[in-house]
Amino acid sequence: MRLPRALHPGAWWLWALGLATAASRTTNPLLLGLIAAVLAYVVAARRTDAPWAQGFKVYWYLGLVVIGIRVLFRMLLDGQYGAHILFTLPEVPLPAAAAGIRIGGPVSLEGLLAALYDGLRLAVLLLCVGAANVLANPKRLLKAMPAALHEIGVAVTVALSVAPQLIESGQRVRAARRLRGEPGRGFHVFREIALPVMTDALDRSLLLASAMDARGYGRSAAVARPLRATTEALLLGGLIGIGIGTYGLLDSTAPRTLGLPMLLGGVAAGWAGMVLSGRRVSRSRYRPDPWEWEEWCVAGIGLLVAGVVVTVSIVDPRALHPVLFPLQWPALPVVPAVAVLLAALPAWIAPPVRLTATRLPEVEREREPVA
Repeated sequence: MRLPRALHPGAWWLWALGLATAASRTTNPLLLGLIAAVLAYVVAARRTDAPWAQGFKVYWYLGLVVIGIRVLFRMLLDGQYGAHILFTLPEVPLPAAAAGIRIGGPVSLEGLLAALYDGLRLAVLLLCVGAANVLANPKRLLKAMPAALHEIGVAVTVALSVAPQLIESGQRVRAARRLRGEPGRGFHVFREIALPVMTDALDRSLLLASAMDARGYGRSAAVARPLRATTEALLLGGLIGIGIGTYGLLDSTAPRTLGLPMLLGGVAAGWAGMVLSGRRVSRSRYRPDPWEWEEWCVAGIGLLVAGVVVTVSIVDPRALHPVLFPLQWPALPVVPAVAVLLAALPAWIAPPVRLTATRLPEVEREREPVA
């Protein structure tokens, strides 16, 4: 039996981003549903018992809202997408200046299916981000950021932790309302909970900022002026080189020296600048998160799924997009489906998480001695 430990947050994010990349390349509802099922299975198997880790269902609700909004706007603005007309909405007459824009009118089955497929893709992308937020602790992700990127890391981590913090605050407010015997259903509950949740999240953010400031987080060390000028020149030159190199690779008429050589030179200069700029930030790490074979496997599986789906989208793009003209039942592509099923392996590869007694299996509870 393996000892429980938390997987490196970067591995979970690479795995989730790989699935998000795969979802962004297809509108096949069967493949998107398979990705959503894999996400739900891995989250159920490897999430912790932290309050913010119990809010994955909120992302499901948001996904359903996204699908509903996408279908509603297609019905109102561009519902006539095919020959199978389902019903007709009252059409709003528009002036001649708004030619090409239609509000209302006939709504076809093809139009609704196209909107449903697009909304499903957006919902699965939201689930991928939600799975990464549930499985990876944002504060531990901030610790794993390089020293040179601590400012960007703080901004990204705060942005990613907004949803988990709101979910945790909402759970505490609802628990307090139940203890007071207040009703927990109805639309008025959302109105009464919204303000306490926002206030609680703001208070926790201020406490976190005060704690980081008291511990001297982000303190810059004294660096000589020549070294600082060299660092800024390398970073600026690296960005310029990457921009020119990318343009040279995309433009077939550009000289060859502006392509790959300039891009590699820009990447090398930017990397050197990041290493030098990291010396300005002096910070220590208490018990840094290890990167072992489990992390390599989880991250590699996510990148493998993204690579397979992207390759299939280039070789045979029709396999990833259902045919609407003529209207056909979507078929499940075999190779991408097998790749997505492999994405469920982190449920066994990732080490077990630490759970409290409230989430221990019933068999383990029976083995516990009774006081």
